[in-house]
Amino acid sequence: MIADTGVTLAEKKLTVDLAYKWAQKFNLAIQQENVDELGLLFMDECHWRDLLALTWRIETFSGHQLVQENILTAAKSQGMKNFQIDERRSRPKLVERAGQECIEAFGHFETNVGKGVSVFRLSRDGKLAWTFMSALEELFDSKPDVSDDIPDVGTDLAAPNWLDLRRATQEFSDRDPEVLIVGGGYAGCTSAAELGRLGIEALVVDTEKRVGDNWRLRYHSLKLHNRTPINHFPHMPFPETFPGYIPKDKLANWIESYVDAMEINFWTNTRFESAEYDFDSQTWFAQLTLKGGVKRTLKPKHIIMATSVSGTPNVPMLPTLDKFSGTVIHSSQFKNGEDWNGKEVIVFGTGTSAHDICQNLYANQAKVTMVQRSPTMVVNVDPSAQLYDGLYLKPDGKTKSAGSLVELDQINSSFPMAVTKRAHQIITRRVKEIDAPLLNGLEAAGFKLEFGEDDTGWPLKYRQRGGGYYFNAGCSDLIAAGKIDLIQFDDIKNFTNDGLVKINGESLTAKLIVLATGYKGQDYLTKELFGAKVAERTGKVWGVNPKTQELNNMWTVTGQPGLWYTAGSLSQCRIYSKYLAMQIKAVQMGQALNRPFKNNIG
Repeated sequence: MIADTGVTLAEKKLTVDLAYKWAQKFNLAIQQENVDELGLLFMDECHWRDLLALTWRIETFSGHQLVQENILTAAKSQGMKNFQIDERRSRPKLVERAGQECIEAFGHFETNVGKGVSVFRLSRDGKLAWTFMSALEELFDSKPDVSDDIPDVGTDLAAPNWLDLRRATQEFSDRDPEVLIVGGGYAGCTSAAELGRLGIEALVVDTEKRVGDNWRLRYHSLKLHNRTPINHFPHMPFPETFPGYIPKDKLANWIESYVDAMEINFWTNTRFESAEYDFDSQTWFAQLTLKGGVKRTLKPKHIIMATSVSGTPNVPMLPTLDKFSGTVIHSSQFKNGEDWNGKEVIVFGTGTSAHDICQNLYANQAKVTMVQRSPTMVVNVDPSAQLYDGLYLKPDGKTKSAGSLVELDQINSSFPMAVTKRAHQIITRRVKEIDAPLLNGLEAAGFKLEFGEDDTGWPLKYRQRGGGYYFNAGCSDLIAAGKIDLIQFDDIKNFTNDGLVKINGESLTAKLIVLATGYKGQDYLTKELFGAKVAERTGKVWGVNPKTQELNNMWTVTGQPGLWYTAGSLSQCRIYSKYLAMQIKAVQMGQALNRPFKNNIG
């Protein structure tokens, strides 16, 4: 961002005036339904990203013609009006985004169903828009009544108290939840919290014994690899006393306290077995197995799959691995290196889990060999990995946020994919310079590096495949120094009773082989739990769709009625869970999520 230093008061005022004038012209063109005047307000290379407000979808349109035609059609269909600068937010200002100088401003407006917000960016002279984001902020008549029950002196003290009522509510003994959420991590819990705020009754189910165990039971040394200001939960941000990088047990405890504070209905020890959809009643018949093997059928209107991008372990069929007589586990089963003190261990994989496990084993005096199967991006956890999320951090990289979380989330969600790619290419070039000593050392040790499609870095790798990178917290230094051995998968000839043999005849012995080989996507789980027809109707889940420029079927309607998906980072779940909740609320209110035009797919 361009600093205010050196910008005169007159220049600041001019920037504000230009943004106000553009907003007025845009509003007039929308109200007059004047497509020609609207076209004069956008660059040839422009982008419009909509988050439900005008399209009832999360998608992006790029190019002057697509933006000009579709934004007016959508605005007319949804009754967009009263577009103006948002006085609740920071004043319009001159910034630099993706290497381009522009005026950035916040707007707000109304539609037939609710209130919307906008972030738009203009050319330096204020005449033409480069990017425009429209987002649904609030549905009319969607807030639940909040009880203000103050007990009188004569209240019956034997009557059920809050805890009694909460327990009764969570049992669902005489009713069904409107929404069933499968998966009790932060993705499922933030969705439940947003639904609860809209008066939609949801139930979260999870196989673990205790809320938060999906983090608590992971390997001993795990911490989040991005800084705390990026990861706040909606409506319940972390205290300032939280560490810069949150340990897994602290995060697990926070999820547990979040469930309590937000009054989220949560069943532990519960397995979601399957579900069938009845099109006539628009209801799911979901089969659950509770603690002790008790069976229960629930009939929700909606099911949200919150089972993570990395939900089902991927255990590859490695030829001749069955000859190995030692212990073979997937990385999801690894707990601590103490059990392997002084022993030989081979770890397959070069993603985050593989590196963390190797480092944990090395710290416990194990003899560790890492096997690389494909090139991997490595970036130092601090500062380099944090640069991609630099919007949320002050220039010094400290843990305090760089501004209002509401504003930062709006700015973050306003970037179309094309602009994000350009910005990340710039950041990746800088990262390579900062991390050059480490990267050179890794390559000298035989480690194969890559930096994402078109050198766009780790965030887009995550959106495409949910992994394929490592934030170096020390393991890469150990590899570069030769303290953790490295071999390439292609150099392996076969496995043996006590290890493996390389093509060159060299033998490696091992007591443990860890397959840090990633996870199967949500597509796989959809087919397993709902059947092939539902999976076919739903389509691909996760991964960037090149036409819509958005993640496939995430936080939005899918081809299967009543089936929704959420996943991603903490910041993604914080930002997008509210859009998921508002769509479900709209359906429950009888609002048809109809589109006024064909989308980018046609």
